[in-house]
Amino acid sequence: MLNNKKNLIGFILFGIFNYAQAEVLVILPESGPMARAGLSIKQGFMSAYQASGMKTSIKFVNSDQKSMAQLLKRHVSKSTQMIVGPLARSEVDIVMQANLKLRILALNDVSNQAENVWQFSLSKKQDADALNQVFEQDKIKQLYVLRQKGSEAESELFLMSLMGQTQHAIRIVEEVPQKLTKQQGLLLLGQHEWINSLIKLPTQHIYVLANAIEQDQTIPQGVKFCDAPALYSRVWPDLIHAYQQNPVAMSYQRLLAFGGDAWQISQQYLQAPHLRNLEFQGRTGLIQLSDHQIHRVPHCYENTQKGLKVL
Repeated sequence: MLNNKKNLIGFILFGIFNYAQAEVLVILPESGPMARAGLSIKQGFMSAYQASGMKTSIKFVNSDQKSMAQLLKRHVSKSTQMIVGPLARSEVDIVMQANLKLRILALNDVSNQAENVWQFSLSKKQDADALNQVFEQDKIKQLYVLRQKGSEAESELFLMSLMGQTQHAIRIVEEVPQKLTKQQGLLLLGQHEWINSLIKLPTQHIYVLANAIEQDQTIPQGVKFCDAPALYSRVWPDLIHAYQQNPVAMSYQRLLAFGGDAWQISQQYLQAPHLRNLEFQGRTGLIQLSDHQIHRVPHCYENTQKGLKVL
């Protein structure tokens, strides 16, 4: 009986020790050209982690100018419970090819799929899908697209995604249409300064991308757009805390929110490793996980006379 008790106590202590040693390996660029993005994601991730109260060990590894294969060989150990990252698409492909027996939350999306790899990103395809739903609600049948000269490349992926999934007629124009019918809309692809410089804009059925929205900068009334809800709501104190520590432009606030959601997905997995389906209102939108796929649905807004209205 005494020996059985000793064995039971030893087993419990062994389990506690191994749980304490469990580690999440986070692979992000912390230097080089992608450093600012990587560090913003890291800050959002850690703010959400600290707010969660979990004690799982977090180990960050700088991926800049390092062989991903060698990095995995050096840092993945028996205590590694999960990998978050990397950020670059080429590195995500390498991690997928490594065929690790670990849950991986990749922070970008690629064409390949692997059962143990969840791909989570601020995808232009998901942004286009959300805005396309607004077109459907507004019963738009024809969409005019006006692009800021010299910045066409910034919205190219979004426009390609939109063209690939919408059934509406899309027409690129060189100037603001003089008049829109009830079933026509105008999509403006450019920065807020350019948008505010346009004259004789329609009063309704005007759409822009999230990158046209900047803090303390006005946009025309009637404009509709889709974006990360955490930028317009004080529901997530961890994100507010992260921003107060390091005030940044809205583009990097979106990455703070992205990092926070990356932790929340990780937390759900750590608490339930056999998790297959998940849905929650995240900082970057509605997060849906099903059959090893993660889909993000941004929230959409309209700028009205009384301020932003959730659509």
